Amino acid sequence: MLAIGGRVIMFGRISNRNALMTDFPRFTALARNLPATVPFVGPEALERTRNYPINARLGANESGFGPASTVLAAIREAAGEIWKYSDPEHLSLRQALAAHLGCGSENIVIGEGVDGLLGMAVRLTVEPGTTVVTSLGGYPTFNYHVDGYGGRRINVPYAGDREDLDGLLEAVKAEDATMVYFANPDNPMGSFWHADDVIRFADALPETCMLVLDEAYCECGPAEAFPDMSRFIDRPNILRFRTFSKAYGLAGARVGYAIGAPQTIRAFDKIRNHFGMPRLSLVAAEAALADQAYLQAVVGRIIASREEIAGIARDNGLTPLPSATNFVAIDCGRDGAYARSIVDALGARGVFIRMPGVAPLNRCIRISTGPHRDMQLLAEELPIVLEALG
Repeated sequence: MLAIGGRVIMFGRISNRNALMTDFPRFTALARNLPATVPFVGPEALERTRNYPINARLGANESGFGPASTVLAAIREAAGEIWKYSDPEHLSLRQALAAHLGCGSENIVIGEGVDGLLGMAVRLTVEPGTTVVTSLGGYPTFNYHVDGYGGRRINVPYAGDREDLDGLLEAVKAEDATMVYFANPDNPMGSFWHADDVIRFADALPETCMLVLDEAYCECGPAEAFPDMSRFIDRPNILRFRTFSKAYGLAGARVGYAIGAPQTIRAFDKIRNHFGMPRLSLVAAEAALADQAYLQAVVGRIIASREEIAGIARDNGLTPLPSATNFVAIDCGRDGAYARSIVDALGARGVFIRMPGVAPLNRCIRISTGPHRDMQLLAEELPIVLEALG
């Protein structure tokens, strides 16, 4: 392809550049009709577009506590091998995870965070017209993948600030859904279901429906929320998703994993990017997994930070919701427009937070846990913002 005088020469013919830009003849019909979107606006974009610095990153559910020093040491030691591709089978990390979880390495697939693995799971299961059930206001990236493969998405409202298990099950059966998404603990509300309820829900699903069980916040939640690993390990229609991005402090490394029956896990080899995982990310994840003492210390700091956020909310006349994650959803007592005003005003004052996207969840703001210095800044800025909003 050559550009000459505003015209484009392709494969021996001349095409008008404007026609090429608007018609996209080589894109699929599905891609042509999808909106170009970024599911999340990052703090970097806010700094670029609004010209103010972000001093406290309390919006993306990262771990401001960072990874263990042993992880940083492992990265430094392995940095000289960055010229090598990673092992496309990710065997060392899979074996370490298998020993940690009490399953086989054949039950685990590694991917570019939960987000990347969700995309692969959807690709394996969803084609144009496939019915998928999820919660209205639940994790947007899952919706992004479903829409990207042409799925027909059925959205079930939350019930009492929790994902509605009975409603999800009813929708699956009524719509003969091929896939259902359920996060436990939940994002964006921080709520959770007991393991017995999760098992009841999974057992009631038709075998023809794939359960996407997102457990990204499992290290932060109570043990009673999570079924024993052996419970679903031989169920080909259940995939559990976990990550190193939250409590382990490796969001920037993008390491997630899915756990399932061997025949389901093997299917990922049909479509995954076998050299997609950076070598140092795998090194970091394995070192993080080995340092369980640090993980437990961080979980303690997350719990303390949740209590600090809740206290700040109550001091300002707002209502914190119980949380089993590394963030706290705070009921602002009004509507989504008011919550949005708080998010925007705090951002302008250097405190980056987020909020749920649909009513009635969007009466809340969502604040990630973090170091005490970030909590201090939040405590200083929130009352100023609330007073200005009236």
